[in-house]
Amino acid sequence: MVEIKNLSKYYGRNPAVKGIDFEIRDNEILGFLGPNGAGKSTTMNIIAGYLPSTGGTVTINGFDITEQASEAKKCIGYLPEIPPVYPDMRVEEYLNFVAGLKGVPKAERKQQIESSMERLHITDMRRRLIRNLSKGYKQRVGFAQALLGNPKILILDEPTVGLDPTQVMEVRNLILELKKDHSIIFSSHILAEVSAVCERVVIINKGEIMAIDTIENLERSMTADTVLNLTAEGDKEKIIRLLKDIRGVINISSIQEISEHKNLYQIELQNESVRNEIMSVLLNNQCSIIEITLAKLSLEQVFLKLTSQGKKRTSLQDLLTEMPEQPDNPYHEEV
Repeated sequence: MVEIKNLSKYYGRNPAVKGIDFEIRDNEILGFLGPNGAGKSTTMNIIAGYLPSTGGTVTINGFDITEQASEAKKCIGYLPEIPPVYPDMRVEEYLNFVAGLKGVPKAERKQQIESSMERLHITDMRRRLIRNLSKGYKQRVGFAQALLGNPKILILDEPTVGLDPTQVMEVRNLILELKKDHSIIFSSHILAEVSAVCERVVIINKGEIMAIDTIENLERSMTADTVLNLTAEGDKEKIIRLLKDIRGVINISSIQEISEHKNLYQIELQNESVRNEIMSVLLNNQCSIIEITLAKLSLEQVFLKLTSQGKKRTSLQDLLTEMPEQPDNPYHEEV
């Protein structure tokens, strides 16, 4: 188990992480989400022992990462966003080097290296120079080194960056398989992957925890009877205009064309009572209502709802790729 208590990190007066608390349970896959500059990589670097914290504690299987760093780090396998590979080494040579650094006994090294290469499907690359590998294969080599030493805790920061769809599926299945023997914290900008492999998620924004819960509970609690799916027949522009003029309609979050003049609208409301006003307005303006039902927010919509700060964003991609107001570390790029 990993316990993070009142963890904070400041660069001068600039806070990157502000007194956060959460835990990673045994044999759990925990999703760690947030927009750029939210403090994700800083937090993961502190958990892994790469960065010192300004305050608070991180305990790995009972070992304090600051006071008992050597013992704590033996329990950790870390894949940062940029894989820590040496381009002038060959794949097998590099993995053997990392195994030595991790203190893997010589009698066990060959078997562990073979196993990690097989799991990541890089056995046929063993004698290739890392510099000559594609980005996807470099990512796999970085993942392979994280498995050496059979660590109890795996910290994976964007583990599928640079992989093609087939490779992404392979890594997703590997992560689910690793859950049997490991606790995993998994950060990704691809929310479909998080939904597919994670049981609980932590959402962080501007260094503060916005939510910690299962995906199902977050989707249910954030919906709160205020999101409707409306299927209506009529001129689309007219319907949108009518809906926007109704007091209590916050946003029309998506529109899907079903057939000519028939569309599905997802509408966010201030409260459930607005539903009756919507029906009345549309019917009075000769717009046919085919169906109106309560909708459930997706993880993407929950994420946007929790991390938006009054600035209108039209898509998740806008939020994830925009430049942060303040990076985790104002003196270095986030790693």
